[in-house]
Amino acid sequence: MYAIPKNEYAERIAKFQANLQAAGLDAALVHGNEADFANVRYLSEYWPTFEAAAVFVPAKGKPVLVIGPESEKYARGRSVIPDICLMLEYRESAEPNYPGIAVAHYPDVVALSGCGPLRKLGIVSYSITPLPVLDALKRDLPGVELIKADHLFLPLRFIKSDNELACMRRAFAISEIAVDAILNELKPGMTEFQVIGIAQREIYQHGGEYEGHALYCFSGPRTNNAICRPTHKTIQANEIIQLNIGARVAGYSSSVGLPLSIGKLPAPQKRLAEFGLQAHFKTIELMQAGKAAAAVVKEYEEWVKAQGFGQYMLYGPCHAIGMMEVEQPWMESTSTFDLAENMTFQVDTFFSADDFGLRWENGVAVQKHGVEKMSSKFMRLIEL
Repeated sequence: MYAIPKNEYAERIAKFQANLQAAGLDAALVHGNEADFANVRYLSEYWPTFEAAAVFVPAKGKPVLVIGPESEKYARGRSVIPDICLMLEYRESAEPNYPGIAVAHYPDVVALSGCGPLRKLGIVSYSITPLPVLDALKRDLPGVELIKADHLFLPLRFIKSDNELACMRRAFAISEIAVDAILNELKPGMTEFQVIGIAQREIYQHGGEYEGHALYCFSGPRTNNAICRPTHKTIQANEIIQLNIGARVAGYSSSVGLPLSIGKLPAPQKRLAEFGLQAHFKTIELMQAGKAAAAVVKEYEEWVKAQGFGQYMLYGPCHAIGMMEVEQPWMESTSTFDLAENMTFQVDTFFSADDFGLRWENGVAVQKHGVEKMSSKFMRLIEL
């Protein structure tokens, strides 16, 4: 069984508390919801459904899991944090009142944690912390300064432990099994939804706990969409088809992306798809521990332009992956970090023309002299 042991959660809390102390913060509130759960689950193993959740982490004291009114039994059966408070601010978006259910308020959470005088409170998951939470903090904790604190927390997730890497390798292995099943069963006339159904069957059959992201199958002109969803469109022969298939294992995501076709691709599409694969390998070649992320990006972009394909490039070439399929840090020309061993990235090679596009996507773990490919089985152009 793939899982993160309890002692690793305790180590995460301790490291975060050390960062809070060094920054002069008294505590932090780490928010999560059903879709963007990673920060809460990273500390607690709790994954909210319908409702939201948070972890209150004092600089000195014990963490408290904060959940909505419906989830107490679920949370107590799952959370590695034993102290739990129910609050209305974390209820589902239909906003029921829950008469008869006793709920807590932020002063109760602070007291339970053993936190001393609260003057400065860090907010982690700043971009998704909703107004009901912020309004309640200002009401219940008057005079407390609220400070964006993602920079004290997110770097803890950048470099993966051996346990995290094991979960990710398994997630990528399941994704490759799902892609293989699609290739074996794909035929003209299938809808994009039916193709995704094959992937979902394989993910759950082989031990995935969920999809790693909204699964992609789209075809024809819509392949030039950088972000898209499948539809009832039927798959046709001799058109470009885009797959991005990802499984989730013990909280950790994966994705395997490739263009393909049933029959021969038209020459312009094949030419760009083949160059995209060359660019994909180029990114992998450029990556190793100690190298500046910005240098990788600049070298990649200069190489693409020198080959005459710069007009097809939207962005690239990598974003981190872990508990979310897309997470910090991104590798961009403005990046200020160096690659380090056991940072994990999706090599994400997207090229787009007016009437079609394609993405090659595979996971890698940075090593001293290169990368470990966590997925590589389908790094080839497939014309069925």
